[in-house]
Amino acid sequence: MTTSSNAPSSTTPLAEKIKAIIRASGPISVTDYFALCLADPEYGYYKTREPFGRHGDFITAPEISQLFGEMIGVFMVHAWQRHRMPEGVRLVEIGPGRGTMMADMLRVMKRIAPQLFDSMNVHLVETSERLRGVQRVTLEAYSTKISWHDSFDEVPDGFVLIAANELFDAIPIRQFIKTPTGFRERLIGLDAEDQLAFAAGVATLDPELLPSPQASIPQGTIFELAPARQAVMQTLCERLKRSNGTALIIDYGSLVTGFGDTLQAVRNHDFDPPLANPGEADLTSHVDFEDLAKVAVATGVHLNGGKHQGDFLYGLGLAERAKALAKDKDPAEQRLIAAAVDRLAGAGAGKMGELFKVIAVSSPALNLMPFRAVD
Repeated sequence: MTTSSNAPSSTTPLAEKIKAIIRASGPISVTDYFALCLADPEYGYYKTREPFGRHGDFITAPEISQLFGEMIGVFMVHAWQRHRMPEGVRLVEIGPGRGTMMADMLRVMKRIAPQLFDSMNVHLVETSERLRGVQRVTLEAYSTKISWHDSFDEVPDGFVLIAANELFDAIPIRQFIKTPTGFRERLIGLDAEDQLAFAAGVATLDPELLPSPQASIPQGTIFELAPARQAVMQTLCERLKRSNGTALIIDYGSLVTGFGDTLQAVRNHDFDPPLANPGEADLTSHVDFEDLAKVAVATGVHLNGGKHQGDFLYGLGLAERAKALAKDKDPAEQRLIAAAVDRLAGAGAGKMGELFKVIAVSSPALNLMPFRAVD
């Protein structure tokens, strides 16, 4: 069963490469398509484009205001204090973008916790040489503290504080579609016009994985699974179990597992059909935080969460910090700061404060603010 992509003709170099793969070997999974779009060594989005900032395809929270990274820095100091202030901390960011969030984190950590700042080292997990170059410029003032790694496994053993902002949404997913014969894996093949189009394959889904009885689910309903995200979450949690520490995870998604097609492409700050411009648009999907939480609990680490990003930031003192930042500024700058706060933490449909969710995991077990009251 092949369905039209409803997309313009796919004519990018990566589209032609994917079509050749399909002609040679048959339809590919959404997982494989996702991975090719982002990481193909010749034409992958992260290999060829500058995704971040006003000249990229999207703006992440750290690029909106320094307040975001500062609040993450405050959280890391709080977690360190709750862990009884160990020496030799490894501060890790996975997927650090342009380095903006880390720069803002380090500035506030140096100011409010000099003992932590002086004894810690920073580890950035980044596979893009081009982005590493941008990060080196952004973080030049802290260059003696920073090491880069191709994978999280390369971070030296020892106590860790981990930040992962918009990491999991870029890890490929699997999709299944409800058909008359049950859920079948969603594939990408070629339609009658030789264009990329979605299709239903033969692989089935264990009904036990569904969040509600299969009989009541309409035909065409999409269900997403993310075994690659589960594996990354398990790796982080196992590291915490081994070395102790806390990991903070922020992404857009849902706190409860549900149905729906969340695969989306962003190009030039606007949504793009996912099959329209492979390699030239950022491909993401919503993160299932309930699924990540189950992995964490099964691994034996302590879960704090989840919260909406707005509640998380306000709970850490966003309003007070914004007020201090706006003090003595001219009215135009004050309006910009207020607008940034609303964009980062505002409630309501389409606002980051509600769309983005936050969890933290720790070993040994700790209650961390602002998730719950601290003893």
